[in-house]
Amino acid sequence: MRNTARWATILGLTATAVCGPLAGAGLAAPNTAPASLYAPSALVLTAGHGENPATATPERAVTLSCTPRPAGTHPAAREACAELRQADGDVSALAVESSDALCTREYEPVVVTVDGVWEGRRVSYERTFSNECVKSAATSLFAF
Repeated sequence: MRNTARWATILGLTATAVCGPLAGAGLAAPNTAPASLYAPSALVLTAGHGENPATATPERAVTLSCTPRPAGTHPAAREACAELRQADGDVSALAVESSDALCTREYEPVVVTVDGVWEGRRVSYERTFSNECVKSAATSLFAF
């Protein structure tokens, strides 16, 4: 049941992030160009405590849309979009643990997921960090 609720939340937030901007597209005058010619870039990020992404309950979820400008509920949308652009949307390239971070060595696993679309390509990513500090130090994408 917990997994069903997790997926329902993720799918609902993804649909809102991806389809929300498209809702007004059908209202444009017939002879006008679309408002945006960019491929969609909208993501839903979740974080929750646990070791396994399949059993962890999401405790926070944010949306991130990077096209045509950073938007969404992510607290550092501009920085997160800039990092994603540099990595060409490859979340695994961003999620490298920083050796400069001053984090405790306590083990309180935090699971993060990223689902959505980056420049028209489907993105799905899961990762377990050893604690909240390590998660937030890895990249501004996960600092929420």
